Amino acid sequence: QLQLVESGGGLVQSGGSLRLSCAASGVTLDDYVIGWFRQAPGEEREGVGCIENSDGNTFYTDDKKGRFTISRDNAKNTVYLQMNSLKPEDTAVYYCAAERLEKGNVQQVFRLCIIWTSDFASWGQGTQVTVSS
Repeated sequence: QLQLVESGGGLVQSGGSLRLSCAASGVTLDDYVIGWFRQAPGEEREGVGCIENSDGNTFYTDDKKGRFTISRDNAKNTVYLQMNSLKPEDTAVYYCAAERLEKGNVQQVFRLCIIWTSDFASWGQGTQVTVSS
């Protein structure tokens, strides 16, 4: 059974960086598309970015491009979210989520990672990121 555990959150000053980790157990992460999401207090959950499992292509919501980078280390069964130039408005609980997907399923990657209309089946417990001004 897939379990996801996020780590790496914390308190950082505006302009600083953090790297979040999403470690998977129970499955081979290479079989999954991984999404990163966040939810600020009083706000709806929003997508941050996504990495697919065919070629490792990454996708980001507009305001994250250039500041956030997703990568995966299949040998460690871990996906990372590198966040640079952090702003107070990046303060939120960050979650990773996984969806098992056959490689090359471009249509489902589109739904999961670009238009964000499909749900991810498995979720981690979240890690808090707080950016002070």
